[in-house]
Amino acid sequence: MPDLLRVAGVQVESTEDPADNLGLVRDGIRRAGDLGARLVVFPEATMAPFTRRLDTAAEPLDGPFADGVRAAAQEHGVVAVVGMFTPADEVETDRGPRRRVHNTLLLTGAGVEEATYRKIHLFDAFTTRESDTVAPGEEVVTAKVDGWTVGLATCFDVRFPDLFTELGRGGSELVVLPASWGDGPGKAEQWDLLVQARAHDAQAWLLAVGQAWTPRSTEGPFGIGRSALADPTGAVRSRLDAGPGILLADIDRDKVAETRQRVPIL
Repeated sequence: MPDLLRVAGVQVESTEDPADNLGLVRDGIRRAGDLGARLVVFPEATMAPFTRRLDTAAEPLDGPFADGVRAAAQEHGVVAVVGMFTPADEVETDRGPRRRVHNTLLLTGAGVEEATYRKIHLFDAFTTRESDTVAPGEEVVTAKVDGWTVGLATCFDVRFPDLFTELGRGGSELVVLPASWGDGPGKAEQWDLLVQARAHDAQAWLLAVGQAWTPRSTEGPFGIGRSALADPTGAVRSRLDAGPGILLADIDRDKVAETRQRVPIL
């Protein structure tokens, strides 16, 4: 059971073509794997951005996108966490019936039991209603990676501290937070503050990986960049800027145990 885990956050700008985005994932896994990363985390909506219809992009967990992620992770001996959309239910809207999706994280790769997390807290805020097109998940999810307990959360979840406290109490030593954060007045400051606060709430390492900034980011949740790694005290250890890139770091479980012993808030 290693005390150190090398993690990578791959900040990308997804296109509206899932096949192209699978290429981004393969390339990111290869590059991060070559740097020695064991856990490689991609943003929310890596498979397809929120700029397109999600119901026509969604694929099942045995579809070509997920299978491609599995194959790439196995080939390079890593564990990957990738944001995608999977089919959900049908609801009535003012435009008639519409198929909704689940905003899903897939954790898969060499030497782990696969896990999926469906985003619990949907982005019904500012001028966006994610619940019109996305059905909420209900289960808090953790997974084991080389003996580490890894909690899963997505984007708007970061505004709900109880989820991260529950993940910490459930033993999570690392929480991964793929995101596609909107730009606008105060939004970068909110993102920075919330990432630090949720690491503190879980008293765990927190790797937040966002979609890269685009000119459309002021119109909705299309990406702000600023992927970050915070330690269990909430201190930021590393951060990317707005553009595509890889955040690479070694994290240690002793920092988790030390923080929880010295400040026993859980």
